[in-house]
Order: sequence, then structure tokens, then C-alpha cells
Amino acid sequence: MFEAPFWALVSLIIFFGIVIYLKVPRSLGGSLDKRAETIRGELEQAKKLRLEAEALLKEYQRKAQAAEAEAGDIVEQARREAAALASEGKRRMEEYVVSRTRLAEQKIAQAEAQAVREVRALSADVAVAAAEKLLGQRVKGEGGAGLVARSIADVKAKLN
Repeated sequence: MFEAPFWALVSLIIFFGIVIYLKVPRSLGGSLDKRAETIRGELEQAKKLRLEAEALLKEYQRKAQAAEAEAGDIVEQARREAAALASEGKRRMEEYVVSRTRLAEQKIAQAEAQAVREVRALSADVAVAAAEKLLGQRVKGEGGAGLVARSIADVKAKLN
């Protein structure tokens, strides 16, 4: 009598009746509304977190730029100090070389003067000895001895 499509229709109507009777659409709508509200809250939370993260990123970028600028200043100051130290070291080295050169020149002059004195003294001694020998050979006797002594004294006085 009734065919399968009829019974399928009746089953479908009964099913929809039970679903409506049990208030499934309302509870399903309520749970979907709760889920939508939860998602909306999570989206708001995510938006706030994103704004905070962007603010933190900007703050860290600003701090990084400040740190880079400070590091550049420190490096530049270190370069200036190194240049000043190098200049000061060069100046001191030049002063040291000049003073050591002056000291060496003074020592050389002293050594020359000492050598000249020694040569003069040695020359005087040699001249006295030579004069004594020559006068001793030429002048003999008592009168000659006095003359030799006076001559030697004169030569010594003139050479020294």
C-alpha cells in the first residue's frame, strides 16, 4: 500500500517532531552562541596581545637603536682616546730620543775633552822627557843642570 518514499517522509516528519519537542534547535543555537561568544572573546584577547606585542616590538627597536647609537659613541670615543694616547706616546718618544741624543752628545763631548787633556798631558810628558834628554846631552856640568831644570819647568808650564 504505501511505498518506501512515503515511509521515509513519515520517518523524517517524526524525527523533526522529536527534535523540536526536545528543543534541540534552541540548545544547539545556545551552544553555537556560546561558542561564537568564546571565539569573539579570544579574538579580542588576540587583538590586545597583538597590540601589546607591537608596542613591545617598537620599544625594543627603539632600545636597540639607542644601544647602537651608544655603542657607536663608545667606539668613537675609544678611537679618539686611542689617537690621543698614540699622539702622546709619539710625543714622549720624540722627547726621549731628543734627551738621549743630547745626553749622548754631552758624553761624546766629555770624552773628547778628556782625550784632548790626556793627549796634552802625554805630549807634555814626552816633550819634557825629550827636552831633558836633549838639554842633558848638550849641556854638561853644574850650570847645565840648573839650566835644564829651569827649561823643563818652563816647558811644563807652557804645555799644561
